This record gives sequence, structure tokens and C-alpha cells, in this order.
Amino acid sequence: MGALPPDPQGYLEEDEMMTPQSEAELADIIAGANGPLCIEGGGTRGIEVPGERLSTGGLSGVTLYEPGALTLVVQAGTPVAEIEALLATENQRLAFEPVDFRSSLGTEGEPTIGGVVATNASGPRRIQGGAARDFLLGVRFVDGRGEVLRNGGRVMKNVTGYDLVKLMAGSHGTLGVLTEVALKVLPRSETEATLAVEEIDLAAGIACLSAALGSPFDVTGAAYDPDAQRAYVRLEGFEASVAYRAKALREQLGRYGAVTEVSGSGELWRGLRDLHDFAGLEGDIWRVSVKPTDAVELIPTLGATRCLCDWGGGLVWALMPEGVDLRQRMTVPGHATLIRSGAGTSVPRHHPEPASLAAISAGLRRQFDPRHILNAGLMG
Repeated sequence: MGALPPDPQGYLEEDEMMTPQSEAELADIIAGANGPLCIEGGGTRGIEVPGERLSTGGLSGVTLYEPGALTLVVQAGTPVAEIEALLATENQRLAFEPVDFRSSLGTEGEPTIGGVVATNASGPRRIQGGAARDFLLGVRFVDGRGEVLRNGGRVMKNVTGYDLVKLMAGSHGTLGVLTEVALKVLPRSETEATLAVEEIDLAAGIACLSAALGSPFDVTGAAYDPDAQRAYVRLEGFEASVAYRAKALREQLGRYGAVTEVSGSGELWRGLRDLHDFAGLEGDIWRVSVKPTDAVELIPTLGATRCLCDWGGGLVWALMPEGVDLRQRMTVPGHATLIRSGAGTSVPRHHPEPASLAAISAGLRRQFDPRHILNAGLMG
């Protein structure tokens, strides 16, 4: 591991976390790095890779907010809570529902918008409105050479030949360290309502969610809890519209079981989004993406302690015995990511890529991080 870069301007804190206060300082650190760097935003994901710790927490603040244009430009280290509070003053929101896994992962810190974009962290509304990637208008970042690149946005020009906006979302800091992001925001819904179909087994529950998503009623959340044997369907919008759609959808879903309306809809979906039911439980947490109907075959084969389904069954959260490689138990095509694991586990965090895709990924990393110093080994 290389030595820390010189610290003439106070980049380092007492615990030797490098926390640059500007994009230029960040670029200097990366350009002068003699070894790998462990990049983090708010530190809420608990991700550790070899290297000196480098935080974007010092790059905080709103660069531009135009409510009428539904546009927000903000530095990457800005806490998500601050952004949501600002948007609330204009009755707006981040429509992709950024997740907050602190309770389920047992971590501290504050989720930052750069971390959200870097992991493409998106909540239940993704099935209706899209992921964080779909609301990203532009990015600024520092690559592995220490060069500042920008793409998308209002005045940013693509000079690389890559769609860097989409490329950076979900790259987990392996291609560059985000310094600023431009986002599209949306108005908040006037109200929301959640219907629950009670005492429904896994197969019927997924079928119920599929029916709701295939209806004309603009469902913005579709989840199933196997332990409770309950399916949840969320509707949002103007009060009169939500009331009408809820009544019609209740009648349609009645063939699957007794339908009730849930009180505290917002709290319910925050709990599902952030895996509150997994908090404090022993074991590894896995995130599995599959075809929604395949969840019916997948879940019984896993031997999981606890499961939750989101995105109509297309996203399965599984709490597994520590050290068990869930991928080896999958009987259907899919993609599994290890979100929380015990110390010393040898199970890879990210799903192995097919050879053709791995070659493309390796080529991109060579282009943007030729020294292989940014979160090295995190994604292969």
C-alpha cells in the first residue's frame, strides 16, 4: 500500500481520512496517490477495500436549484437529508426514493447524494418512475489520473465518446470520484394510499402484484412479505384520483384475498425500502434481481432466514446464514449482490460478470483508472 500524499492544506483528519474541501484538492490527491484509494461518501454502506480512505464529505452544498425547471445541481458530498429538506420547501422530491440502509447494515454516518448515484440506489418507486440513473442529468468527477471530467447537464459537453452520466451511475467509484451531480426532481404527490392483500401465499402474492402492475391504475409500489403472507400495492397522486383508483383496484385484487387499506403508508414503504425488518438480525443480506415470476421458484430454494420482495417480485432481499454463497443456490437466472456480510468472508460482493461483459468493464477501467487505484477489486 502506498504512502499518503503530502498534506500541505489539511486534507487529513485525525483518523487519517482524506477529506478534500474542493474538486481541485480532490484531483491533486488522486493525481499524487502512490497506492489504492478507498472511496466513500457518508460511509453508510460499510464498504471496505484496500487503500487509504478518501471521503467526498467535504464537497457539500447546492450549486443550483431551479424549482420551476425541476432541476437541482449539488455537490456529491451533500447529505441526502439536506437535499430532501430543501426540496420539501418547494413541495418537490427525489422521485427514485434513495435508500438508507443504516439500520439494516448497522452503520453510521449520513447518506450522500454522490453515494446514492455511485450505487444507483433506488427504492420501491423504480418500477413506475425509474432508477436514480434515469433522473441524472449531468456529472462532474475526477478520474484515476486526477483529471476532472464532465458530461451532460446544462453546459457540459461530452468530449469522451461515452455517455458518462449513465456510466457513472452504479459504477461504485471504480471509474471516478463524483464531485457534482445534476438531477431532475419532481413534485411531491398530494397523497398516497396502500392496499394490503392478506393471507396470500408466495405464488398468489406475486400474481397479485403482477395484476396490480398490469392494471391502468398507475401503481408506484408493489411488494410482498412472505413471513406475513401479505402483498402491498401503493397508489400516489391527487386525493380524488387516489381514492378512485384505490376503490377500483381493491375490487380487482379482491379475487386474491381480503383487501385492507394500510394506515401509515409512508412509514410502511420506508421500512420496506430500508429493510427495517432485517435490522439487528444475524446473517448476510443479499440483493437478488430476477424475473418477477421466477421469485416463486427462487425463494423456497434459498434457505433464507427472512425474505422480502419488491418491484413486483423482481427484487428479492434475502437474509442468509453467514458465509453462505447464495449464488450457488440460485435455480433461476438472476443477479445477486452481497450487501452485508460478516468479517473475513471470502464470498465476492458483486455477481461475477460474463466473459464478454467483464472484458468491456475491464476496458472501461483501463480508460478511466489506468493505475487501478479507485476502489480496486470492488467490482472485479
